[in-house]
Amino acid sequence: MRIQRFILPLLAAAAALVSCKSQYEILLNSNDVDLKYEAAFQYFNDTKYTKAASLFESMSVMTSGTERDDTVQYYWGLSNYRAKDYYVAETNFQKFIESYPRSPFASEARFLRLDCLYRQTLRYELDQSPTYVAINAISEYMVEYPESSNTEICREMLRDLNERLDTKAFEAARLYYKMEDYIASRVTFRNVLKEDADNIYREDILYYIAMSSYKYAQLSIADKQQERYMTFVDDYLNFIGEYPESRYRRELDTIYRRVQRLLGRYGAGEDVSGLEEIDEKSFEKERRQLGKEEKAAIRRGAKANERLVDGTVDLVELDGMINEAEAKSVPAESGRKGRSGRK
Repeated sequence: MRIQRFILPLLAAAAALVSCKSQYEILLNSNDVDLKYEAAFQYFNDTKYTKAASLFESMSVMTSGTERDDTVQYYWGLSNYRAKDYYVAETNFQKFIESYPRSPFASEARFLRLDCLYRQTLRYELDQSPTYVAINAISEYMVEYPESSNTEICREMLRDLNERLDTKAFEAARLYYKMEDYIASRVTFRNVLKEDADNIYREDILYYIAMSSYKYAQLSIADKQQERYMTFVDDYLNFIGEYPESRYRRELDTIYRRVQRLLGRYGAGEDVSGLEEIDEKSFEKERRQLGKEEKAAIRRGAKANERLVDGTVDLVELDGMINEAEAKSVPAESGRKGRSGRK
Protein backbone atom coordinates (compact mmCIF):
# COMPACT_ATOMS: atom_id res chain seq x y z
CA MET A 1 0.00 0.00 0.00
CA ARG A 2 2.83 2.39 0.84
CA ILE A 3 4.42 1.70 -2.52
CA GLN A 4 1.15 2.40 -4.28
CA ARG A 5 0.77 5.73 -2.49
CA PHE A 6 4.15 6.84 -3.94
CA ILE A 7 3.83 5.27 -7.37
CA LEU A 8 0.30 6.37 -8.27
CA PRO A 9 1.03 10.15 -8.10
CA LEU A 10 4.18 9.65 -10.15
CA LEU A 11 2.27 7.72 -12.78
CA ALA A 12 -0.39 10.42 -12.87
CA ALA A 13 2.22 13.14 -13.35
CA ALA A 14 3.94 11.15 -16.09
CA ALA A 15 0.63 10.59 -17.83
CA ALA A 16 -0.10 14.31 -17.69
CA LEU A 17 3.27 15.10 -19.26
CA VAL A 18 2.75 12.53 -22.02
CA SER A 19 -0.74 13.88 -22.62
CA CYS A 20 0.55 17.45 -22.85
CA LYS A 21 3.27 16.47 -25.29
CA SER A 22 0.97 14.32 -27.38
CA GLN A 23 -1.50 17.20 -27.75
CA TYR A 24 1.18 19.32 -29.43
CA GLU A 25 2.28 16.40 -31.59
CA ILE A 26 -1.31 15.74 -32.61
CA LEU A 27 -1.68 19.41 -33.49
CA LEU A 28 1.58 19.35 -35.43
CA ASN A 29 0.42 16.39 -37.52
CA SER A 30 -3.12 17.70 -37.95
CA ASN A 31 -4.58 18.76 -41.30
CA ASP A 32 -6.79 21.38 -39.68
CA VAL A 33 -5.18 24.53 -41.11
CA ASP A 34 -7.35 26.98 -39.15
CA LEU A 35 -6.56 25.29 -35.85
CA LYS A 36 -2.83 25.11 -36.60
CA TYR A 37 -2.79 28.72 -37.80
CA GLU A 38 -4.39 29.98 -34.60
CA ALA A 39 -2.18 27.77 -32.40
CA ALA A 40 1.01 28.84 -34.21
CA PHE A 41 0.32 32.51 -33.48
CA GLN A 42 -0.60 31.67 -29.91
CA TYR A 43 2.77 29.94 -29.43
CA PHE A 44 4.48 32.88 -31.15
CA ASN A 45 2.80 35.45 -28.88
CA ASP A 46 3.72 33.33 -25.85
CA THR A 47 7.39 33.49 -27.01
CA LYS A 48 7.49 29.74 -27.63
CA TYR A 49 9.22 30.36 -30.92
CA THR A 50 10.57 26.88 -31.61
CA LYS A 51 7.10 25.34 -31.42
CA ALA A 52 5.65 28.18 -33.45
CA ALA A 53 8.30 27.68 -36.15
CA SER A 54 7.47 23.98 -36.37
CA LEU A 55 3.76 24.73 -36.78
CA PHE A 56 4.36 27.40 -39.42
CA GLU A 57 6.66 25.01 -41.26
CA SER A 58 4.06 22.24 -41.18
CA MET A 59 1.51 24.67 -42.67
CA SER A 60 3.78 26.03 -45.42
CA VAL A 61 2.70 23.43 -48.00
CA MET A 62 -0.95 23.44 -46.93
CA THR A 63 -1.29 27.24 -47.32
CA SER A 64 0.68 27.45 -50.57
CA GLY A 65 -1.24 29.54 -53.09
CA THR A 66 -3.69 30.88 -50.51
CA GLU A 67 -3.96 34.39 -49.05
CA ARG A 68 -2.18 33.14 -45.92
CA ASP A 69 0.82 31.93 -47.87
CA ASP A 70 3.20 34.87 -47.41
CA THR A 71 2.12 35.37 -43.78
CA VAL A 72 2.93 31.77 -42.88
CA GLN A 73 6.26 31.88 -44.70
CA TYR A 74 7.26 35.19 -43.09
CA TYR A 75 6.35 34.11 -39.56
CA TRP A 76 8.13 30.81 -40.08
CA GLY A 77 11.31 32.79 -40.64
CA LEU A 78 10.52 35.26 -37.87
CA SER A 79 9.93 32.44 -35.38
CA ASN A 80 13.33 30.94 -36.20
CA TYR A 81 14.86 34.40 -35.93
CA ARG A 82 13.34 34.96 -32.49
CA ALA A 83 14.53 31.48 -31.49
CA LYS A 84 18.05 32.64 -32.50
CA ASP A 85 18.39 29.99 -35.19
CA TYR A 86 19.88 32.55 -37.56
CA TYR A 87 21.11 30.11 -40.18
CA VAL A 88 17.63 28.64 -40.78
CA ALA A 89 15.99 32.05 -40.46
CA GLU A 90 18.28 33.51 -43.11
CA THR A 91 17.30 30.68 -45.46
CA ASN A 92 13.62 31.31 -44.69
CA PHE A 93 13.90 35.03 -45.40
CA GLN A 94 15.90 34.52 -48.60
CA LYS A 95 13.26 32.13 -49.92
CA PHE A 96 10.53 34.54 -48.86
CA ILE A 97 12.16 37.49 -50.68
CA GLU A 98 12.48 35.46 -53.87
CA SER A 99 8.89 34.16 -53.69
CA TYR A 100 7.04 37.26 -52.46
CA PRO A 101 8.91 40.41 -53.58
CA ARG A 102 5.70 42.50 -53.40
CA SER A 103 4.51 41.28 -50.01
CA PRO A 104 3.98 43.86 -47.25
CA PHE A 105 6.54 41.86 -45.27
CA ALA A 106 9.19 42.01 -48.03
CA SER A 107 11.12 45.06 -46.81
CA GLU A 108 11.33 43.83 -43.22
CA ALA A 109 12.25 40.33 -44.40
CA ARG A 110 15.17 41.80 -46.35
CA PHE A 111 16.45 43.63 -43.31
CA LEU A 112 16.04 40.62 -41.00
CA ARG A 113 17.97 38.51 -43.50
CA LEU A 114 20.82 41.03 -43.26
CA ASP A 115 20.69 40.83 -39.49
CA CYS A 116 20.90 37.02 -39.71
CA LEU A 117 23.96 37.29 -41.97
CA TYR A 118 25.53 39.80 -39.58
CA ARG A 119 24.93 37.56 -36.56
CA GLN A 120 26.54 34.62 -38.36
CA THR A 121 29.85 36.45 -38.81
CA LEU A 122 32.84 35.34 -36.76
CA ARG A 123 35.53 36.90 -34.58
CA TYR A 124 38.37 38.50 -36.51
CA GLU A 125 40.70 35.59 -35.69
CA LEU A 126 38.46 33.18 -37.63
CA ASP A 127 37.38 32.84 -41.27
CA GLN A 128 35.96 36.13 -42.56
CA SER A 129 34.08 34.74 -45.60
CA PRO A 130 30.71 35.33 -43.83
CA THR A 131 31.82 38.91 -43.15
CA TYR A 132 32.29 39.64 -46.87
CA VAL A 133 28.87 38.09 -47.65
CA ALA A 134 27.22 40.26 -45.00
CA ILE A 135 28.98 43.45 -46.18
CA ASN A 136 27.85 42.90 -49.79
CA ALA A 137 24.26 42.18 -48.75
CA ILE A 138 24.06 45.21 -46.43
CA SER A 139 25.53 47.50 -49.09
CA GLU A 140 22.97 46.29 -51.66
CA TYR A 141 20.14 46.84 -49.18
CA MET A 142 21.25 50.43 -48.50
CA VAL A 143 21.29 51.17 -52.23
CA GLU A 144 17.86 49.61 -52.74
CA TYR A 145 16.29 51.20 -49.63
CA PRO A 146 18.10 54.53 -49.13
CA GLU A 147 15.23 55.96 -47.03
CA SER A 148 14.81 52.92 -44.80
CA SER A 149 14.39 53.44 -41.06
CA ASN A 150 17.08 50.77 -40.65
CA THR A 151 19.76 52.77 -42.48
CA GLU A 152 21.57 53.82 -39.33
CA ILE A 153 21.63 50.23 -38.05
CA CYS A 154 23.06 49.13 -41.39
CA ARG A 155 25.80 51.75 -41.16
CA GLU A 156 26.70 50.52 -37.71
CA MET A 157 26.83 46.92 -38.98
CA LEU A 158 29.13 47.94 -41.84
CA ARG A 159 31.37 49.90 -39.48
CA ASP A 160 31.72 46.91 -37.17
CA LEU A 161 32.36 44.44 -39.99
CA ASN A 162 34.93 46.64 -41.70
CA GLU A 163 36.74 47.22 -38.42
CA ARG A 164 36.84 43.45 -37.96
CA LEU A 165 38.53 43.07 -41.35
CA ASP A 166 40.94 45.89 -40.49
CA THR A 167 41.84 44.19 -37.22
CA LYS A 168 42.43 40.85 -38.92
CA ALA A 169 44.73 42.40 -41.54
CA PHE A 170 46.62 44.40 -38.91
CA GLU A 171 47.13 41.46 -36.55
CA ALA A 172 48.21 39.18 -39.40
CA ALA A 173 50.94 41.67 -40.37
CA ARG A 174 51.96 42.27 -36.77
CA LEU A 175 52.52 38.55 -36.32
CA TYR A 176 55.53 38.78 -38.65
CA TYR A 177 56.88 41.64 -36.54
CA LYS A 178 56.50 39.58 -33.36
CA MET A 179 58.31 36.71 -35.10
CA GLU A 180 61.13 39.17 -35.92
CA ASP A 181 60.72 38.58 -39.64
CA TYR A 182 61.11 42.27 -40.40
CA ILE A 183 61.21 41.99 -44.19
CA ALA A 184 57.88 40.17 -44.26
CA SER A 185 56.52 42.52 -41.60
CA ARG A 186 57.28 45.66 -43.59
CA VAL A 187 55.99 44.22 -46.88
CA THR A 188 52.78 42.93 -45.29
CA PHE A 189 52.02 46.19 -43.48
CA ARG A 190 52.54 48.12 -46.72
CA ASN A 191 50.21 45.74 -48.55
CA VAL A 192 47.55 46.27 -45.88
CA LEU A 193 47.56 50.01 -46.66
CA LYS A 194 47.58 49.37 -50.42
CA GLU A 195 44.40 47.32 -50.05
CA ASP A 196 42.76 49.66 -47.55
CA ALA A 197 44.32 53.10 -47.14
CA ASP A 198 41.68 54.00 -44.52
CA ASN A 199 42.45 51.10 -42.21
CA ILE A 200 41.57 52.13 -38.65
CA TYR A 201 45.08 51.12 -37.56
CA ARG A 202 46.81 53.31 -40.13
CA GLU A 203 48.89 55.18 -37.54
CA ASP A 204 50.03 51.93 -35.91
CA ILE A 205 50.77 50.41 -39.31
CA LEU A 206 53.01 53.30 -40.35
CA TYR A 207 54.78 53.02 -36.99
CA TYR A 208 55.45 49.31 -37.48
CA ILE A 209 56.64 49.91 -41.05
CA ALA A 210 59.25 52.33 -39.73
CA MET A 211 60.22 50.02 -36.87
CA SER A 212 60.50 47.05 -39.21
CA SER A 213 62.86 48.90 -41.55
CA TYR A 214 64.94 50.09 -38.58
CA LYS A 215 65.25 46.66 -36.99
CA TYR A 216 66.01 45.05 -40.35
CA ALA A 217 68.82 47.55 -40.95
CA GLN A 218 70.11 47.05 -37.43
CA LEU A 219 70.40 43.29 -37.97
CA SER A 220 71.93 43.58 -41.44
CA ILE A 221 75.57 43.10 -42.34
CA ALA A 222 77.71 46.27 -42.27
CA ASP A 223 77.79 46.66 -46.08
CA LYS A 224 73.99 46.81 -46.26
CA GLN A 225 73.23 48.95 -43.22
CA GLN A 226 73.61 52.41 -44.72
CA GLU A 227 71.11 51.74 -47.49
CA ARG A 228 68.65 50.13 -45.09
CA TYR A 229 68.92 52.91 -42.53
CA MET A 230 68.01 55.30 -45.34
CA THR A 231 64.84 53.27 -45.85
CA PHE A 232 64.01 53.84 -42.20
CA VAL A 233 64.54 57.59 -42.66
CA ASP A 234 62.02 57.58 -45.51
CA ASP A 235 59.51 55.64 -43.40
CA TYR A 236 60.10 57.97 -40.44
CA LEU A 237 59.49 61.07 -42.56
CA ASN A 238 56.30 59.54 -43.99
CA PHE A 239 55.10 58.83 -40.46
CA ILE A 240 55.69 62.27 -38.95
CA GLY A 241 54.27 63.87 -42.08
CA GLU A 242 50.92 62.22 -41.34
CA TYR A 243 51.02 62.03 -37.55
CA PRO A 244 53.20 64.82 -36.16
CA GLU A 245 51.48 64.60 -32.74
CA SER A 246 51.48 60.80 -32.51
CA ARG A 247 52.14 58.96 -29.26
CA TYR A 248 54.91 57.16 -31.16
CA ARG A 249 56.62 60.41 -32.16
CA ARG A 250 59.14 60.70 -29.32
CA GLU A 251 60.27 57.09 -29.66
CA LEU A 252 60.75 57.42 -33.40
CA ASP A 253 62.51 60.77 -32.95
CA THR A 254 65.01 59.09 -30.62
CA ILE A 255 65.66 56.34 -33.15
CA TYR A 256 65.91 58.88 -35.97
CA ARG A 257 68.62 60.85 -34.15
CA ARG A 258 70.57 57.67 -33.62
CA VAL A 259 70.26 56.74 -37.29
CA GLN A 260 71.36 60.22 -38.34
CA ARG A 261 74.53 59.87 -36.26
CA LEU A 262 75.24 56.50 -37.87
CA LEU A 263 74.61 57.84 -41.37
CA GLY A 264 76.91 60.79 -40.65
CA ARG A 265 79.67 58.40 -39.78
CA TYR A 266 79.01 56.39 -42.92
CA GLY A 267 79.20 59.61 -44.94
CA ALA A 268 82.47 60.58 -43.29
CA GLY A 269 83.94 57.25 -44.30
CA GLU A 270 84.42 56.12 -40.69
CA ASP A 271 84.59 52.50 -39.71
CA VAL A 272 81.32 52.22 -37.76
CA SER A 273 81.76 48.59 -36.72
CA GLY A 274 83.41 49.61 -33.46
CA LEU A 275 81.11 52.55 -32.89
CA GLU A 276 77.91 50.55 -33.21
CA GLU A 277 78.09 49.19 -29.68
CA ILE A 278 78.96 52.61 -28.20
CA ASP A 279 76.09 54.26 -30.04
CA GLU A 280 73.75 51.50 -28.92
CA LYS A 281 74.50 52.39 -25.31
CA SER A 282 73.82 56.05 -26.03
CA PHE A 283 70.57 55.11 -27.73
CA GLU A 284 69.43 53.00 -24.78
CA LYS A 285 70.28 55.86 -22.43
CA GLU A 286 68.04 58.17 -24.47
CA ARG A 287 65.23 55.65 -24.39
CA ARG A 288 65.49 55.23 -20.62
CA GLN A 289 65.38 59.00 -20.22
CA LEU A 290 62.34 59.12 -22.46
CA GLY A 291 60.66 56.46 -20.34
CA LYS A 292 61.37 58.43 -17.14
CA GLU A 293 59.89 61.58 -18.66
CA GLU A 294 56.75 59.75 -19.74
CA LYS A 295 56.28 58.24 -16.27
CA ALA A 296 56.77 61.67 -14.69
CA ALA A 297 54.16 63.12 -17.05
CA ILE A 298 51.73 60.35 -16.09
CA ARG A 299 52.30 61.05 -12.38
CA ARG A 300 51.74 64.78 -12.93
CA GLY A 301 48.56 64.03 -14.82
CA ALA A 302 47.35 61.72 -12.04
CA LYS A 303 47.98 64.40 -9.40
CA ALA A 304 46.21 67.02 -11.49
CA ASN A 305 43.26 64.69 -11.91
CA GLU A 306 43.24 64.02 -8.15
CA ARG A 307 43.14 67.77 -7.47
CA LEU A 308 40.30 68.12 -9.97
CA VAL A 309 38.33 65.35 -8.28
CA ASP A 310 38.96 66.86 -4.84
CA GLY A 311 37.81 70.24 -6.10
CA THR A 312 34.67 68.68 -7.55
CA VAL A 313 33.93 66.96 -4.25
CA ASP A 314 34.39 70.28 -2.43
CA LEU A 315 31.90 71.94 -4.77
CA VAL A 316 29.40 69.15 -4.24
CA GLU A 317 29.79 69.38 -0.46
CA LEU A 318 29.49 73.18 -0.58
CA ASP A 319 26.38 72.92 -2.70
CA GLY A 320 24.97 70.42 -0.20
CA MET A 321 25.64 72.83 2.71
CA ILE A 322 23.92 75.64 0.82
CA ASN A 323 20.93 73.36 0.22
CA GLU A 324 20.81 72.42 3.88
CA ALA A 325 20.99 76.08 4.95
CA GLU A 326 18.21 76.93 2.52
CA ALA A 327 16.07 74.08 3.78
CA LYS A 328 16.39 75.34 7.34
CA SER A 329 15.53 78.91 6.40
CA VAL A 330 12.57 78.20 4.09
CA PRO A 331 9.11 77.81 5.72
CA ALA A 332 7.62 74.32 5.46
CA GLU A 333 4.70 75.40 3.28
CA SER A 334 7.00 76.99 0.68
CA GLY A 335 9.62 74.21 0.76
CA ARG A 336 7.68 72.25 -1.78
CA LYS A 337 8.55 74.81 -4.46
CA GLY A 338 12.02 73.30 -4.73
CA ARG A 339 15.18 75.00 -5.97
CA SER A 340 13.72 76.52 -9.10
CA GLY A 341 13.79 80.00 -7.59
CA ARG A 342 17.57 79.96 -6.86
CA LYS A 343 19.87 82.08 -8.97
